Amino acid sequence: MPDAPTLIRPVLDPTALPAEPADDGLLALPPEKLLLPALRQRFYYPPVDWHVEQQSDRVLLPGVGGELRPASVLVPIIDRPGGPVVLLTLRTTHLRQHSGQVAFPGGRADAQDRDVIHTALREAEEEVGLDPALVEVVGRMPEYITATGFRVTPVVGLVSREAVLVPHPGEVAAAFEVPLGFLMDPRNHQRHRYDIDGVNRSFFAMPWGPPGREPYFIWGATAAMLRNLYHFLRAD
Repeated sequence: MPDAPTLIRPVLDPTALPAEPADDGLLALPPEKLLLPALRQRFYYPPVDWHVEQQSDRVLLPGVGGELRPASVLVPIIDRPGGPVVLLTLRTTHLRQHSGQVAFPGGRADAQDRDVIHTALREAEEEVGLDPALVEVVGRMPEYITATGFRVTPVVGLVSREAVLVPHPGEVAAAFEVPLGFLMDPRNHQRHRYDIDGVNRSFFAMPWGPPGREPYFIWGATAAMLRNLYHFLRAD
């Protein structure tokens, strides 16, 4: 019997989809909640109950199945003179997974990794040259399931402003910093909707860029993890 034909879907261009506001009546976090001492306090004494808005991409891509593969990302927060920023990367276009997308430093777990924190720190060192000794890990966020079949643990780390970053040219096309205050303001969040096989789906996006250049399109799993971080920090 001949093999069944492979279902081929058009490549999704997230930037071409209509955007709608996703502030949902939520308020921006006040600056005092974004300072490093406040972030430490929140992770050391987390809220008992808080709203995790999205924990997966809600769909697996064709050909993805079986056991989910463990992975970790580092959510690196750096205390700059103008305020805390989040370090993000633009992945090179030739990578097999999530090529050309904005992402946190991170990747799949190796057999020799001790735990999810070790994976996140190792990957960040490999991708952007971040010395693990300059990262203060304060906690982790809920796991997130990607459409590519990864079970990702976001590890939150406070990074010394003395850190020198050297992006790996084979993996990282650019490393850039986004003000944490921008990301923690729902007025900067978008919701994009699309259909797959007649099922309506949506994802968050947070386009950001300095004046005079095309914005970095922060979307999908990365934006969803940031949205969850917002809910975690705002909870009573």
